[in-house]
Amino acid sequence: MLITGRVQGVGFRESMRLVAQALDITGWVRNLADASVEAVVQGEETAVDRLVGWCHNGPPGASVRFVEANLIETSETYIAFSRLPDA
Repeated sequence: MLITGRVQGVGFRESMRLVAQALDITGWVRNLADASVEAVVQGEETAVDRLVGWCHNGPPGASVRFVEANLIETSETYIAFSRLPDA
């Protein structure tokens, strides 16, 4: 996923990590240099849909402009949801 708007400096990554954990979703989230947030998520389809829905609003203080969510094939399996260092 790619999330744009006012999404850095508002606790977006930590809030997303907590929501993902509650939904039993694995993957990662990180800030990008262009002030957007990038995430890769794995989980049951309904849980992933709920997380994508949450991303459209984000935490208090965020002002989400756009959420791009694409299905990708990967051989990597994540065991937790992590905040990665900024890219």
